[in-house]
Amino acid sequence: MNNSKIAIIYYSRTGNTKAVAKLIQEKVGGELFQIETKVARPKNYRQEVEQNVQEQERAILPEIKTPIPDIQNYDRIFIGAPTWNMALPQAVVSFLNDYDFKGKIVIPFNTHGGYGSGSTFSQIRTGAKGAKVLAGYTVKGGEEINGLIMGITDENSNQVSKEIDTWLEKINQLTQ
Repeated sequence: MNNSKIAIIYYSRTGNTKAVAKLIQEKVGGELFQIETKVARPKNYRQEVEQNVQEQERAILPEIKTPIPDIQNYDRIFIGAPTWNMALPQAVVSFLNDYDFKGKIVIPFNTHGGYGSGSTFSQIRTGAKGAKVLAGYTVKGGEEINGLIMGITDENSNQVSKEIDTWLEKINQLTQ
């Protein structure tokens, strides 16, 4: 496992999922990649929520702007996303559709606004065809609907870091 190549791929609107991705990187190493769409997403929270709901209902998959180079060279791929409408953001569904995960170990992680991971882990399991998908980690980030953008800040990042250690040990992925 120490010789495996690790990618930590995440989608983050407010920075909470990015913060978790960076904490994971501190523990396992690897390269960070952010999923971005070709067409910019709305900055306004309510507009973003409405657009995402419409995309989910109509199975619209936004085009991804940021390709992951040489993804076939990675053995372990962490995939992180927030919960939107109790599901993955459609950009992450697009990402899953764009890549071949056969023979990979996929490790999901999630941030949410208080309602839990919803169907995000089962969607990653379904979308990462051919991969061995391990148990995921979920943590409450911000509550953008209530004006709290960043929930994973200096104040509680130590606690989140400890939770990530416990999770990585449980799934036998703590390498450093």
